[in-house]
Amino acid sequence: MRIIAGEAGGRRITAPAGTNTRPTLDRVRENLFNMLQGKVDGRTVLDLFAGSGALSLEALSRGAKEAVLVDRDRRAVAAEKQNIDALGYDDRTTVICGDWRAAINGIRESGKRFDLVFLDPPYAMPGLGEVFEALVPVLDAEALIVLEHEAGKKPEIGSGFTCENERNWGYCGVSFYRRSSE
Repeated sequence: MRIIAGEAGGRRITAPAGTNTRPTLDRVRENLFNMLQGKVDGRTVLDLFAGSGALSLEALSRGAKEAVLVDRDRRAVAAEKQNIDALGYDDRTTVICGDWRAAINGIRESGKRFDLVFLDPPYAMPGLGEVFEALVPVLDAEALIVLEHEAGKKPEIGSGFTCENERNWGYCGVSFYRRSSE
């Protein structure tokens, strides 16, 4: 795996050992960030279910201001920290090892808010609506949520959000959401 573009473009990053994570393929990340052109620079990023951290690290390389990475798998967190250190992003990142619910609660209590969120949960994970609902207090008004999911399957995310765009690349689908203006 490598960072595709930006200040760290071409630099290699590692994926966590084992089968608990499914790193976003380079070609999917490249296409995803082509779609995000102009929507990354200066953003505050939340990378929930971060795995290797590839999505948030790519965003930082392309000009995001800072990122918070969350994963409960210790091997994933170790890979994230190794990648952050290798890229020199220690001063622009926070890594949280723990359950997504506890992480969002802690973030909410800190008052931190995000305008770009990457969600890459296990494809078979139930309860995505609960994740979206929990995110509401930590989202800026115009926040963009990028959800990676199994291609061809419409994720059940509940109400209050509008899908602005979606694409499929091989087995991977990506959908872009914003809070509904209702």
